Amino acid sequence: MKVRPKRTLRPTKPFVPDLVYFEPDALDYSKGQKIMEWVKSNDIPLRMTTSHNRITNLPGETDLEKYKNAKRTLVVGVRKTLEFDQSKPSAEYAIPISTGCMGHCHYCYLQTTLGAKPYVRVYVNTDEILASAKRYIEERKPEITRFEAACTSDPVGIEHITGSLADLITFMADEEFGRLRFVTKFHHVDPLLGLKHNGHTRIRFSVNSDYVIRQFEPSTSHFEERIEAAGKVAHAGYPLGFIIAPIIWYDGWEEGYADLLARLEKTLPKDATKDLTFELIQHRFTKTAKSVIEQRYPKTKLEMDIEKRKKKWGRWGQSKYVYPDEQQTALREFITERIFEHFPSANIDYFT
Repeated sequence: MKVRPKRTLRPTKPFVPDLVYFEPDALDYSKGQKIMEWVKSNDIPLRMTTSHNRITNLPGETDLEKYKNAKRTLVVGVRKTLEFDQSKPSAEYAIPISTGCMGHCHYCYLQTTLGAKPYVRVYVNTDEILASAKRYIEERKPEITRFEAACTSDPVGIEHITGSLADLITFMADEEFGRLRFVTKFHHVDPLLGLKHNGHTRIRFSVNSDYVIRQFEPSTSHFEERIEAAGKVAHAGYPLGFIIAPIIWYDGWEEGYADLLARLEKTLPKDATKDLTFELIQHRFTKTAKSVIEQRYPKTKLEMDIEKRKKKWGRWGQSKYVYPDEQQTALREFITERIFEHFPSANIDYFT
């Protein structure tokens, strides 16, 4: 591993929105009332809205300004749809406690799935959401049912506001056939460390090469902060995992990903490597995503040349662009070898 110069990094502060919207019904729930108290105590401007799905008067003169302001806007509402989407290959179901993210990762699929609604939404009817989770568990037992809490958001980044992950973790601790999973690019895990979890929640951290984090992941926690947080959750007894995503082919990628895995081994406490999992996801994009990303991040260095990619069809008939087979094989084999070199007892859940 090469010797890198010591960097002085400013701590990544917890997210504090510039503006908050409330659905009136959200205040019928204790969580909604607590969030309202937090908003008022922090002197954050607030407005009322008829629906968390329809925020039309965001400040900003241009679409780009409105997008940046939306990323600094929190919307507090009630989740009406209590049927859960599938979440393969990560889990059986996505459990919906929030939507949207304050991070500015250039490549993120939420750029297109959230479309004109990039603001951060949180749902206060947690008890109703957990009641639905219980039904799914009962339907599938004695099989284990896994729930992914970070399909459409990064809930760790707003846990200090919502407390929803704590609700899910303590609920799942008592479920013999239920498990919780979530992934984060934020290091603000302290509220989760003392919770009863019974090993039923796996916390994963999204990591990448230094080049990818610096170029494409603004407004997220530094690599060093994420790894320190990973050590904390391992010490607290949580099963630990890492998602390397998106894996990007660039000049020097071998050195970058080899350095990533070496730094992980050097930095993680030894007890953090027990029951360790990795998930590997190559960079992919759709034509719509390419257009949206180039509008929102016009100076991005993210490579999205369709002529250099392979078209892959998804479950619902939509197409995306991934690396050609030869590049996919090279990425998978190289990173897999480095993982087992540094973490011989780890499990690689999938490469996609």
